[in-house]
Amino acid sequence: MDSQFKILEVINKQPNISQKKIGELCDISSGKVNFLIKKLMDEGYITSEKHGRNTHYFLSESGIEYFKQGIEVYQDKKVNIHTQPKKEIKEVVILAAGQSKEFDMPVSKLPLEDNQDLFTRNIEILKENGIEKIIVITGYKKEAFDYLKDVEGVYIKENKKFKWTGSMASLACAQEFISDDFLLVEHDILMEENTFQQLIDFPKRDCVLITNESGSGDEALVELKNGYLYKISKDIHQFNRIDGEMVGISKLSYEVYTKMLDEFKNNKNPYLNYEYLLLDVARQYNIGYLKINDLVWGEIDTLAHYKHIVNVTYPRLCRKEADYKANLIKMHVKKALSIDTEEIESIEPFGGMTNKNFKIKLENKKEYVLRVPGNGTEQMINRHEEKITSNIASALGIDAPLVYFNEESGVKLSEMIPNAETLNAKTAKREDNIMLTTRVLRTLHQSNAEMENTFDVFQKIDEYEQLVKEAKGQFYPNYVEVKEKIKEIEQKYKKLNVQFVPCHNDTVPENFVKSGEDKIYLIDWEYGGMNDPMWDIAAHSLECGFSPEDEELFLSHYFEQREVTYETKVRVLMHKVFQDFLWSIWTIIKEAKGDHFGSYGIDRYHRAIKNVGQLLQVEGKKYS
Repeated sequence: MDSQFKILEVINKQPNISQKKIGELCDISSGKVNFLIKKLMDEGYITSEKHGRNTHYFLSESGIEYFKQGIEVYQDKKVNIHTQPKKEIKEVVILAAGQSKEFDMPVSKLPLEDNQDLFTRNIEILKENGIEKIIVITGYKKEAFDYLKDVEGVYIKENKKFKWTGSMASLACAQEFISDDFLLVEHDILMEENTFQQLIDFPKRDCVLITNESGSGDEALVELKNGYLYKISKDIHQFNRIDGEMVGISKLSYEVYTKMLDEFKNNKNPYLNYEYLLLDVARQYNIGYLKINDLVWGEIDTLAHYKHIVNVTYPRLCRKEADYKANLIKMHVKKALSIDTEEIESIEPFGGMTNKNFKIKLENKKEYVLRVPGNGTEQMINRHEEKITSNIASALGIDAPLVYFNEESGVKLSEMIPNAETLNAKTAKREDNIMLTTRVLRTLHQSNAEMENTFDVFQKIDEYEQLVKEAKGQFYPNYVEVKEKIKEIEQKYKKLNVQFVPCHNDTVPENFVKSGEDKIYLIDWEYGGMNDPMWDIAAHSLECGFSPEDEELFLSHYFEQREVTYETKVRVLMHKVFQDFLWSIWTIIKEAKGDHFGSYGIDRYHRAIKNVGQLLQVEGKKYS
């Protein structure tokens, strides 16, 4: 506030005040006070009266109005609490403590039309949008969430006073787990799937989600001012105007959450809800909003709400989401093929462990495969390198022709393989298929093509270890000791001075696709790069569950009946160890992010240990 407004404030509070006293209270020199008083009097904002030797000052009517306007401008100014730009959101707090008297279970565990409950739906959507830490605040029927206790990345905290407290008390319970910016989600909210991503991507680090009024009768109405949150209330009589209705999902920075906790320390009203404390913080700090009009959403408070959601809202939402996903896929195809979306006849999802794949059929009967990368793959896959290796494979004729590849998004479009039949662990053991797979691997390994990157398993191990730490995953038992043995084998392997050639590096049977009886393709080049060709042999043997006899047959066809050397067999075994160890770490990362692979990771880890023992016994050592 500038000096003249300080003077007006002092005079407004203390009429009959002298210039000397004004200077003391405003911490301004006598000369400056005299100058500003004269200026304000000339402008008609203050008047004066003589009382003996003293002069007293008063605000005129125009001075009161001028001062009022200045205060309003000052009050409209908000503090920007952040020195850092928008952060990547990895955490969510789900408030699930509240009780609805019409149900004998938490409302978010009630089944929807397809028997999936609201809570599970929201969890899956959040994970798909990159959320890695899920903090659930329970209370009423807390045992309904017990199944989450052993799930990696999920933290459960009970609000033991849920019967006598509002939602701010539940949010405060999450304090020990929150470490960064987060989404705040009320568990009884049904929401369009893409809304979560819109809120995560929104540039403001603190914002509430609002939409147009629903007319439900229990709305938390919102008034905005100068682009920020100004008023929240369920009482319509408190509003000068209504700008929307608050939906129970927000994005909060760690700094604003801390301010809310500071305000809550001296709270005397246990029933306080977090929205109103956030509004208190918003009086000084910038709290933004994201408004999405015509949002399909719902809240379950009563049996009538639940019936309406099951019978009306959820079916409508599913139709809208299906249309949205189909349109998104169509836009990818339109961009890739430079066609109108009306030329797309059908879209059919199929396959994919991590990525989402779709069969695209056009009106002209041409068929394509669209690959949309799964969440989290951007940290583990270099799309520029994948594009190069995919183009090499396509040029060699060992993969379907590549039509389009977006390095930024990882979206890829290839021609559909005619009469496609994907191999599995059983069919890959048939000799006729072994002859096809070994032929395509020889074509790749002997091509003399130069891939831009090298698949360095030891570097990958270090990278994946760092990703485990970032995801706060837990390494398997005796990891450090096992890695020491892996390092011993690494040193022995490096002394072999193996010449690297173009490799696929992920030769699971499902990546081999037959086309008729005498043609096979090798697809999905996410891990492609220069490597030891025996890596591809070892990977295929492991993933197909080859017996020693199966592996012997496979090697005999790969080497075209030439003798397989002892060193080659040792290299294959070494790569089995390296792969099992690497992919066990990969599993830890994925599970820390919310995926579930059963015993896949620990089984590979134990098999690595077993084969380490076999290798070291060859050297006359015993592994324990």
